[in-house]
Amino acid sequence: MGFFMSKQANDLQGGQSATQNTILIVDDDPASLEILSSFLYPHYQVLAARSGELALQIATSGTRPDLILLDVLMPDMNGYSVLRRLQKNPATEDIPVIYVTSLDSIEDEEKGLELGAVDYIHKPYRPSIIRARVHTHLELKSARNRLQNQNTFLEAEVSRRVHDTLVTQDVTIKALAELAETRDPETGNHIRRTQEYVRLLATGLKSHPRFSRFLTDSVIDMLAKSAPLHDIGKVGIPDYILLKPAKLNAAEWAIMKTHSRLGEQAISRALSQADHHIDFLDFARQIALGHHEKWDGSGYPDGLHGDEIPVPARLMALADVFDALISRRVYKAPMPAQQARLIITAERGHHFDPDIVDAFLNSFEGFVAIAKRYGKDSNDDTE
Repeated sequence: MGFFMSKQANDLQGGQSATQNTILIVDDDPASLEILSSFLYPHYQVLAARSGELALQIATSGTRPDLILLDVLMPDMNGYSVLRRLQKNPATEDIPVIYVTSLDSIEDEEKGLELGAVDYIHKPYRPSIIRARVHTHLELKSARNRLQNQNTFLEAEVSRRVHDTLVTQDVTIKALAELAETRDPETGNHIRRTQEYVRLLATGLKSHPRFSRFLTDSVIDMLAKSAPLHDIGKVGIPDYILLKPAKLNAAEWAIMKTHSRLGEQAISRALSQADHHIDFLDFARQIALGHHEKWDGSGYPDGLHGDEIPVPARLMALADVFDALISRRVYKAPMPAQQARLIITAERGHHFDPDIVDAFLNSFEGFVAIAKRYGKDSNDDTE
């Protein structure tokens, strides 16, 4: 007889509460199975198996036991082997196992506990001891399950709140960026294109020795998120300058150049009111202030030189210029991407960080693809 359920367990299935714990007893001796079943009924639902193989089948079936009482000395597969198999299966690895055996040496008990059994009970059986040990370990398992459920709930709640925060950030950034874009309607999808250019450049440089420590995956995501705010300062530029349908004169250009400082000041005020540091806003501040700086020190507003210019601003500088060159303006036609490529290459080490230009050249086809994907005001000609 390979498997049986005691009469008590059969009765239990017919009328006891389905919320009762299920105990699986594994022993090749039918008398031992009957004795143990009698100790545990009517408090638990009792299943029984006379072999290790059948015990493993039951443990992975629809009626998963909450605890297993396992004999050590069984033919074909002993109790130690059964426990090893249970622990290798993710579906059964957390089921507590109590060895119930005639082996009474310290070495046998130590071996059983080292393998992962939660307890070790020696024959002859004493009902009070059996019930007390079973109750204790079921309570411990229940407590672990409650803690796990609570942790799972908390993790899900934290994940939900983080997601909500990120969505709020994205929506806020998009709204602010589009506010700036409405002041300068000729820019079209400039914000989306430059955002993708920055991501592409940063991804191409993440393994470069000069940039690898800074350009982690999370930083690249934050750079792409913050890039749309690069021209937020244009909301402070008068319409007669911002919307002038011709090139600006010297006085007007001086006012236009203040947009980088205005953007930096606005973002800095927002940062000062936060109760903790916000990396992506700090990147946005660096980009807003420094994306018109030049590698040779001839840019504005501070005339920074080389590595004095923050990496986020250096990336945006190239992305912004490339998009300006291939985009239509009232005072110029859009330039073919290949011609823009030549201009940027010529500015390697002058306007732009040389390594960032190299990354641009390596990913040029990606730049062209982005321009086409989001291009309503750019030149689709890649020749």
